[in-house]
Amino acid sequence: MRTHKCGELNKHHSGQAVELFGWVHRRRDHGGVIFIDLRDRTGLVQVVFDPDSPETFAVAESARSEYVLSIKGLIRDRPAGTVNPNMHSGEIEVLAARIEILNESETPPFPVESDIEVNEELRLRYRYIDLRRTAMQEKMKIRRDVTRTLRNFLDDNEFFEIETPYLTKATPEGARDYIVPSRTHENAFFALPQSPQLYKQMLMIAGMDRYYQVVRCFRDEDLRADRQPEFTQLDIETSFMDENEIMTIMEEMIRQLFAKVINVKLDAKFPRLTFQESMSRFGVDRPDLRILLELVDIAEEMKAVDFKVFSGPANDPDGRVVALRLPRGSDLSRKDIDDLTKFVSIYGAKGLAYIKVNDRQAGMDGLQSPILKFAPDAIWMKVLAKTNAQTGDLIFFGADKANVVNEAMGALRVKLGHDFNLLEGEWKPVWVVDFPMFDWDEKSQRYNAIHHPFTAPSCSDEALVANPGAALSRAYDLVLNGTEVGGGSIRINRTAMQQTVFNILGIGEEEAEEKFGFLLEALKYGAPPHGGLAFGLDRLVMLMTGSASIRDVIAFPKTQSAACPLVNAPALVTDEQLRELGIRLIKPAGKEKV
Repeated sequence: MRTHKCGELNKHHSGQAVELFGWVHRRRDHGGVIFIDLRDRTGLVQVVFDPDSPETFAVAESARSEYVLSIKGLIRDRPAGTVNPNMHSGEIEVLAARIEILNESETPPFPVESDIEVNEELRLRYRYIDLRRTAMQEKMKIRRDVTRTLRNFLDDNEFFEIETPYLTKATPEGARDYIVPSRTHENAFFALPQSPQLYKQMLMIAGMDRYYQVVRCFRDEDLRADRQPEFTQLDIETSFMDENEIMTIMEEMIRQLFAKVINVKLDAKFPRLTFQESMSRFGVDRPDLRILLELVDIAEEMKAVDFKVFSGPANDPDGRVVALRLPRGSDLSRKDIDDLTKFVSIYGAKGLAYIKVNDRQAGMDGLQSPILKFAPDAIWMKVLAKTNAQTGDLIFFGADKANVVNEAMGALRVKLGHDFNLLEGEWKPVWVVDFPMFDWDEKSQRYNAIHHPFTAPSCSDEALVANPGAALSRAYDLVLNGTEVGGGSIRINRTAMQQTVFNILGIGEEEAEEKFGFLLEALKYGAPPHGGLAFGLDRLVMLMTGSASIRDVIAFPKTQSAACPLVNAPALVTDEQLRELGIRLIKPAGKEKV
């Protein structure tokens, strides 16, 4: 029976008899004495095998990396000069009295602990070995601590943890559903939930008041570093609380989380930015406030210039012209600027104009740029003043449709901030509020919901119908260091308003009844004012562990192609299974035969 874990042992255990279980991390032969670093989830301990115990010594000689061992022995202080300050158990060692090999191991496809870069596909194929690494185990531990701390906070604040179904009905939420055929209901299908949104709203109608759930969600969408086809949310809903009250209690939860799990003290009050202000200053609705750079609008200054590249967007209602000052950036070479021009082209920008401020006091003589001749000197002086340019600075310009400028210059701001270490502080949370209710899709000539169709507007039914494009929603996103970690809203709790929103979105009465009839019916029976939000648990843990991808904080993630190399999923099913479900396979539309 195991008496202790390897990483828990220290000088206070000296003289105690122990029985340990673990894996061979490293085996060393030193002058007739064998040392094995035994590893379990908690860490390492050094085990010593003396040749005076020939049977035990012989077994230790046969042990190899990743063998599973049982060891009995006596803890003793390490001899003078052999203490390892880098190990928690570095002041002691275990003198082995008995060793048993519980299982052997083939040579792993990659070292468990090494600085060697391992291909991610290989890591995921042998994930059970990858997870043995200390760094991965520490991430899994933090994930456990995050979940436990969040649950404790919500339990203490009288939230109910309630499970909602995984087999549900397809709903339009901006991504494709995973469809599950039903054998018992011929030609009918379930869908895996993209979120428990409608169930948690009905829990509020049921009077549950405060709900939460650590829930698995599914979206069949293109993947990025912070996306997975299946992911975990902390899902929360409340009744009789407005957005300010919800944001306040969630702030406290996140503050406690960071303090208890990674010993970080966040601001006592998170700042709030409107969507419009965030887009204007940073080009995105998820700003990284650590970066000390901002976009400055200069459209007014450029409306009358002869330079059509600037004056065209400046006079276009859908255009935008901005300047972005890079402090001490005038030393950038032509090649550096060309590389940045290629970077912004990824986001649709046609070019990247610039001015080097070599000597601010020298006026126009102190400026260097091929675009200076295209506008009067007075205009450039206004631009310098508006951007607060100083000697040694470099000013970049973006001019195009507003969405192109925002994406390109917003991304450039982030890149320059990191490349030039223009960051202030380690953690910068911010609430982004007052999102538009809808955006207009030119291609389909219809409105789409910015968040989801159950988000309440901040205006009346009449004002919403009169000008949907100007309506603001009662939505709020929590952004941390440029990553959206949570988002929510006050929900629509009246049938008439919900039908109005459906109408604006082009969801007719028949479609609304088919897809959401149960919700429209439920709203008629005393639905209370309610709202909530969901936190991306994977994203939170990714940020808190300093990981580059959420795949590093999920035990068994999918690849960027939504596949699992470990079990080779997705996989084909048998013809018999398909016949039983009444399904026939055909080539998807738009896919050519191989």
